[in-house]
Amino acid sequence: MLDRLHEHGYSAYLVGGSVRDLLLGRRPKDFDIGTSAHPHQVKKLFRNCWIIGRRFRLAHVKFGPKTIEVATFRRQVDPSELPPDAAETDEVLEAVPEPPLPEDASVEEQIQSEGTHLAKVRAHDRLIHRDNTFGTPEEDAFRRDFTINALFYDIASFAIIDYVGGLKDLENRLIRSIGDPGTRFLEDPVRMLRAVVFAARLDFTIDEPILEAFETHRHEIGRAAPARLMEEYFKILRSGVAEKTFRMLKQTRLLREMTPELDAAGPALWESLARLDRYRQRFAAPPDTLTNAILVGSLLVPLGLAGLQRRFSADPLERRIELGMLPIPRRDVERLQQILAIQPRLLDIQAPQRAQRALLHRSILPEAITWLEVHGDRPDVVAHWRTLLAEPREHPQASVEEGGHVPYPRRRRRRR
Repeated sequence: MLDRLHEHGYSAYLVGGSVRDLLLGRRPKDFDIGTSAHPHQVKKLFRNCWIIGRRFRLAHVKFGPKTIEVATFRRQVDPSELPPDAAETDEVLEAVPEPPLPEDASVEEQIQSEGTHLAKVRAHDRLIHRDNTFGTPEEDAFRRDFTINALFYDIASFAIIDYVGGLKDLENRLIRSIGDPGTRFLEDPVRMLRAVVFAARLDFTIDEPILEAFETHRHEIGRAAPARLMEEYFKILRSGVAEKTFRMLKQTRLLREMTPELDAAGPALWESLARLDRYRQRFAAPPDTLTNAILVGSLLVPLGLAGLQRRFSADPLERRIELGMLPIPRRDVERLQQILAIQPRLLDIQAPQRAQRALLHRSILPEAITWLEVHGDRPDVVAHWRTLLAEPREHPQASVEEGGHVPYPRRRRRRR
């Protein structure tokens, strides 16, 4: 991909976390590309490309099950481009018409103009609306969150391009913000959570100015979208260092702002997270068996918010569970209840074979076995059910009469 972009005159680099992980000798979970090509220009070069996003367009290029994200270099809107009177900003900016374009303007020019206009309209909010405009590689590096995530790799010269001192911070094992941490956290409060996640996962130290900014701005995490925070929690639980990450979130008092129930939890929660980490660390990458229902259960069950002792309600509103500001997806809660409901039947390996084989047709069984493997402390029971699942199953078929005729199933008599 990089070669093809270069052949057509575009600059393109491997960017972000993949460069960081390669330099640390870790296996990147995915690869991202930064380029001077606009999304529609990327689409012209790759037939297996889809353009996504409304606020800022990205190109996703698919290679089998893998997806490479290609983003055009971006920059932040300069404060001098904003109206000076903040009190009248909302009315003024919303009334600004989109600048006219010449009739012969290309698609790429239209996209860039639209992105620039929207960025100016929304730039009065310090949230991340301010990075909608295209820019240069250096501008793109300076708009990123932390120095270790702003490294570019150029395959043409086999060189690391470092505009922000990220290589030195990698050597010092330090999480350092690009620019003033307070300003960066106001732009995107989730960066506070990500700073702790990187420190826990990479075993790095958090820079002192970031810790000081936590003291001032931790309450801003409440402005983040709950669904986005929920997705970050799922990533933490799949990381293999969930216990360490949540303990660091507790130490920095960010956990109290997002999920006070977890902040006040006892030893049962930490034991549950430790079990989850031990299971995850057996795999090179997050396994498909760690479904959202199992991850949610690892938090809810130790808190007593899910389990067999909980009364089932037919009212969807009563079945709704929230952790602080995080709404737990109802489908995951309902699936968790199914997993927990069949645990007693899984533990009874002395039950008749017919009763055991009846469970093999339950779609929830693989997840229930994984739950037992993670939290059950019964490897003998897990091995028993794995063996049953591996055995060939007999599917009842209609008997064939002489002459090859398959009889119709007998109709059930109607009860009077």
